[in-house]
Amino acid sequence: MLPLIVGLAYAAVSAYWAAGGNGLLSTVGGVFAQAAHRGGALVVTGAWLVVVLKAIAAVLPLAAAGSWSWPGRPWPGGPRVVRLLAWSDAVILTLYGLVLTVAGLLVQGGVVRPGAGADRRALTWHAYLWDPWFLVWGLLALSALLLGVAAERVRQPDPAVHG
Repeated sequence: MLPLIVGLAYAAVSAYWAAGGNGLLSTVGGVFAQAAHRGGALVVTGAWLVVVLKAIAAVLPLAAAGSWSWPGRPWPGGPRVVRLLAWSDAVILTLYGLVLTVAGLLVQGGVVRPGAGADRRALTWHAYLWDPWFLVWGLLALSALLLGVAAERVRQPDPAVHG
């Protein structure tokens, strides 16, 4: 349940920005913050697409682990597709968060020097909040999937032992 909560919380932040909120938007930095401040239909549509993708990514690990089901029917594509998407989701979130968090911390520690025009405030927020959030979310998703695999092994005894 924790990966769902963490993922939906991240989606909620994006939904706030997609709905026109601008609190902490400057901490994202770069092209995304500039585009959001300018607005426009394409930017708003893109922001809502991000919200939907984050919400799906939040649900997938629990769906694959058997803790969540599609109301009244099997998941579209079947359990194998859901598992593949969930594992891909968890690995991408973890690697993305890990690489960007390490890079951000190297910048914060002075090991790597940012470019002259870098937004230092946004770099700080990414190093300590936005990117680690992806990392934690990915690790929680991986944990949920691994626990689901372990639970399935308990439910299905080894035929070599019980055969």
